[in-house]
Amino acid sequence: MDTRKYRLQQQEAAKKVVTTDDFPQTEFTAGADQAYSEGKIISAIAVLDKNLELVEAQTAVTEENFPYIPGLLYFREGPAIASAYGKLEHKPSILMIEGHGILHPLRIGIASHIGVALDIPTIGVAKQLICGEPDKNGRITYEGEARGMAIKTKEYSKPIYVSPGHRISLQTSIDIVQKSIIAPHKLPEQLHVARKIANKAASLHP
Repeated sequence: MDTRKYRLQQQEAAKKVVTTDDFPQTEFTAGADQAYSEGKIISAIAVLDKNLELVEAQTAVTEENFPYIPGLLYFREGPAIASAYGKLEHKPSILMIEGHGILHPLRIGIASHIGVALDIPTIGVAKQLICGEPDKNGRITYEGEARGMAIKTKEYSKPIYVSPGHRISLQTSIDIVQKSIIAPHKLPEQLHVARKIANKAASLHP
């Protein structure tokens, strides 16, 4: 596949990314995660309140029309996430997405791209790095910019990698993720719940 046109789209979207805090104060935050079933992508979004209790969940199903290519996850999973988000009655202050924000070679991982596309505040939470290396304090700098943080949330487990997506700063992203961890879960509760919902929906999908 010739990916040049997608890279160009990423470069244009990257120009619009904002990494300062610009989000409404509501009692809701959310997580988006995806599962796969027989050529379909099932996106689940879980909206939680300040006590990290589930208040709403929505799912959406799209065709698996784009291959898995590292760095281009938005074009594979973005449409399903956007569809599920459009169904929400309780719009969250922040949407966490399993994937990277600006911790990406072009500064436009799936969390940032979704944020720009929907004009919503987002945080990227990933389990694998695609650029940069943490320093001794966990901070990840790439091309001279602090773009993310490695956070160890579970003993004897690899860290998760947190980066701002859109309309939020790195420090606020870190703070929100850390406050959203409920032991023994490795991921923030928003993503942990979204993953369970996505997997259940995939298991029921014909």
